[in-house]
Amino acid sequence: MSKELPYIVPSSQPEVEEIFSVHQTTVEFYHEVQTRNEFKIYCEWYYKTAAENRRELHKMRGELNIMSWFRRR
Repeated sequence: MSKELPYIVPSSQPEVEEIFSVHQTTVEFYHEVQTRNEFKIYCEWYYKTAAENRRELHKMRGELNIMSWFRRR
């Protein structure tokens, strides 16, 4: 006793197409905003880490190099 479902023919509905178009544009916009925000956060982390590494390198270059005592010249 299988019931056959009627075939639904999509009708041309410009208002529905416009709604989907607006929705898709909105989704793409918020995706772009999120991507840019994540990139901004990454750049801030990167510059902060690079500055810390430069400070540590400057400090290390000023310290006494004990290992040089054990190297042959």
